[in-house]
Amino acid sequence: MPDTKDVRAIVVHAARAEARRDGSRTIEAEHVLLAVAALEDSAAARLLAAAGLTEETIRTALNQEWEQSLAVAGIAVRTEQLPAATPEPGRDPQIGESTKLVLRRGMDASPKGERFGPMRILVGLLGTERGRVARALRAAGVDRIALHAQAVEALAAGTR
Repeated sequence: MPDTKDVRAIVVHAARAEARRDGSRTIEAEHVLLAVAALEDSAAARLLAAAGLTEETIRTALNQEWEQSLAVAGIAVRTEQLPAATPEPGRDPQIGESTKLVLRRGMDASPKGERFGPMRILVGLLGTERGRVARALRAAGVDRIALHAQAVEALAAGTR
């Protein structure tokens, strides 16, 4: 039976804090990615860092992705010119659809029955071809497919 303690710590606490910081009503995959990157003592965070993905570089890539997405719609904006997000008081962000997908993909990652920790979550994050995380990784110049393969290999080797 997978240990859900890590999942709760990452998704419910750390990723929720990231969602609040963004002023988001939902915890999405990008918040989970930031939460995993913040776990400096985890193999998943080390794998991300080795690819040049720290919390800071991920935030920069997410901002670039957002600016590029708005530019496609004809809206020119620079994220540093925007006011800080204002979280809705007294309301905790709920788990969003992209996070549910990440968790399902992490659960499907082998080996079965292993602890559901940061590496399984990272495998779920990197296994998603579409969406904000995939676009941000592309904007950062990261080979998501190769990084996903490394995460799957680390998971198979028992790295958590």
